[in-house]
Amino acid sequence: MTPPRTLVVGDGRAGGAFGRALTAAGWAVQVCHHGDDLDAAADGAALVLLCVPDAAVGATAAGLVPSPTRVVAHCAGSLGLDVLAGHPLAASVHPLVALPDQVTGARRLEGAWFAVAGTPAAAAGTAAEVVAAMGGRMVAVADRDRVRYHAAAVVASNHMVALLGQVQRIAATAGVPLEAYLDLVRATVDNVADLGPVAALTGPVSRGDWGTVARHLDALPPDECGAYLAMAREAARLAGRELPGHLGGGGPAGGTHPGPVDAG
Repeated sequence: MTPPRTLVVGDGRAGGAFGRALTAAGWAVQVCHHGDDLDAAADGAALVLLCVPDAAVGATAAGLVPSPTRVVAHCAGSLGLDVLAGHPLAASVHPLVALPDQVTGARRLEGAWFAVAGTPAAAAGTAAEVVAAMGGRMVAVADRDRVRYHAAAVVASNHMVALLGQVQRIAATAGVPLEAYLDLVRATVDNVADLGPVAALTGPVSRGDWGTVARHLDALPPDECGAYLAMAREAARLAGRELPGHLGGGGPAGGTHPGPVDAG
């Protein structure tokens, strides 16, 4: 099957990554800026892939004259198909990978997971071809589930980066570089992949070692305690435990450590 001639709208990280990855797969791809004349650029294209900021997807799609033979798709994780209203062949193709730049992003699209939705012909046809071209794996996510799906992706990627930022700050106060912890992070992710989150959990909360948790909180800078406690509550939830009241248990996530405690 001949790959569809494709117009990628958006020349930033996502658009450039998709453009490079599909070109490497043998597709005829043109990448344009989302402020260009889209109808002229899309002439003859069987697929228009909108890789623009989420807030611009609807307006960009509305600026393109609908065609009964052309698939219009977006790659926004939190948006449904309603933003493509008026286009009879509509789809969404969201990669579950971080795209830090065009070159790295193109590599990471290969073999990635993609959340796909669309009208039957668009989702089962062209959108599936996009995923297959990059050797990816496809999971169907309905519009009603889209925001929760994307929230999970944000936790998995963006919040993980924020946590590693906290690791870097705390470790620096002990004179230890972030790099010393990265093998631990990689092994932990491997454990989750092999065992699942519940069995992979280790550490003081999993053991109910509240004295160690208390010593951590006493030693941490005050502005690091809120995040530590929030994640300690989540670890306790995973382990089927609850933090003791003197550590902030029973309150809303994000509370602060009330001050020095008896660790005995």
